[in-house]
Amino acid sequence: MGKSNISHWFTSSSLRVAGQIMMLLTLVYFCSSRSRCQQTWKEPPGPKPLPILGNLLDIDLKKPYLSLFSMSKQYGSIFTVYFGQKKVVVLAGYKTVKQALVNHAEEFQDRDISPIFADFNKGYGILFSNGDNWKEMRRFSLSTLRDFGMGKRGSEEKIIEETHYLREVFEQFKGNPFDTKQPLNYAVSNIISAIVYGSRFEYSDPLFKDMVAWSNENVRLIGSASIQVYNMFPWLRSWVRNRKLIMINRENSIKGINRLVERLQETLNPQDCRGLIDCFLVRKQKESGEKSTLFHKQNLLYTVANLFGAGTDTTAATLRWSLLLMAKYPHVQDRVQEEIDRVVGGRQPVMEDRKNLPYTDAVMHEIQRLANIAPMSVPHTTTCDVHFQGFFIKKGTSVVPLLTSVLRDENEWETPNTFNPAHFLDKQGRFVKRDAFMPFSAGHRVCLGESLARMEFFLFFTSLLQHFRFTPPPGVSEDQLDLTPAVGFTLSPSPHKLCALCVVSINANHIHSLKKCLPP
Repeated sequence: MGKSNISHWFTSSSLRVAGQIMMLLTLVYFCSSRSRCQQTWKEPPGPKPLPILGNLLDIDLKKPYLSLFSMSKQYGSIFTVYFGQKKVVVLAGYKTVKQALVNHAEEFQDRDISPIFADFNKGYGILFSNGDNWKEMRRFSLSTLRDFGMGKRGSEEKIIEETHYLREVFEQFKGNPFDTKQPLNYAVSNIISAIVYGSRFEYSDPLFKDMVAWSNENVRLIGSASIQVYNMFPWLRSWVRNRKLIMINRENSIKGINRLVERLQETLNPQDCRGLIDCFLVRKQKESGEKSTLFHKQNLLYTVANLFGAGTDTTAATLRWSLLLMAKYPHVQDRVQEEIDRVVGGRQPVMEDRKNLPYTDAVMHEIQRLANIAPMSVPHTTTCDVHFQGFFIKKGTSVVPLLTSVLRDENEWETPNTFNPAHFLDKQGRFVKRDAFMPFSAGHRVCLGESLARMEFFLFFTSLLQHFRFTPPPGVSEDQLDLTPAVGFTLSPSPHKLCALCVVSINANHIHSLKKCLPP
């Protein structure tokens, strides 16, 4: 073989080898890129769904939050579950929920509106609307509530006034067993009513009693198993009795609100607004000629319904839990009452006292943590395609921030499943905040009335503990008091009765004297 042929062969071989190497490198790069792409676009894991049913058989429809909490221990802090054919991504644990709702607030801010909420809210109001409607109604409501003193001195005075009416009701039972549900619901409802309507209601007012009853009944029904099934299979609507009851209650509530709005409209003075409704009506008048205005009758009615329902149920349920837990753990009640007696004495507790009541504050936080009022929050939906913790979540995917897993995160709480006020105390007995305390959710959809709810809880709780000793009914021991929550959209205590004994004095960490309450 000539020198030129050898040179040509060598060159050709080199080119072939180089080409093969380039192809190999390209293949390796493609595979690695594809691997990275697959990792980036990997969807959260989860139990294998059945056709049509999804993971329905894996979920306790009366306590879905417990089923999802159990799944999180198997599949991790972010996983997929199918409610029928609907795909839902569940976020579990403090770090994951906070990262999603706070650090990626924009991506997770929309509300997932299930069929039952679409039926009775129709896209209006605050809680179950999205886009411009939600932004405008939330902005208006928040600014107006603040103008009327939400979380400030103005609302503090309203709450303190209401504590006197509530104590009178408790005293009328003269130490005999009674269900705390109705009076607590009325008292809490009156706070939001005073801010929204401009005045409170008498507990005997027929319309007020009906509106509270309709709202409470709907909260219970929405959490029922049949409504969970309806949300998965909306074509069952004609056969779901609870849906019919919910819609009747909702229609009655809207009619009741409309009657109150019309009364206020008749005496409206734009220069002297009595409450949120007056402010809305004035804004509505100003924008009456604008076609695109969101200040119309439907938004008013449903916004008021949202505020009334949300402003009553969760705080009233928390107060019911607080009194039940005090009766169940009398040694904790002893310390709370001793601290209130030592710091406040016989005068009316005020918000300024909170910083000087560290044990009471810790007990209240622990009550909220253990009560777990909104275990699944209210579901969100993604506003865009999201890459989150190595997983891909498609735009429009329903997302459940599992607050149960935050409030009982084993990595955040020393004894997550037991009532332990020490979670919020340091070694010196001073109150300490905990980042994983998230009962009001977080991010853009955090509870609108959080500051008001915190104020209500403190003032009602301290006022009641200042005047009453709560015990189980005669013949019932503390151990027999049931902490199993009732079925509902939010978690309230199961039906029970307590005795409210009037406190005469407290001394040396125990009740010095108790007496049967006399009529006021």
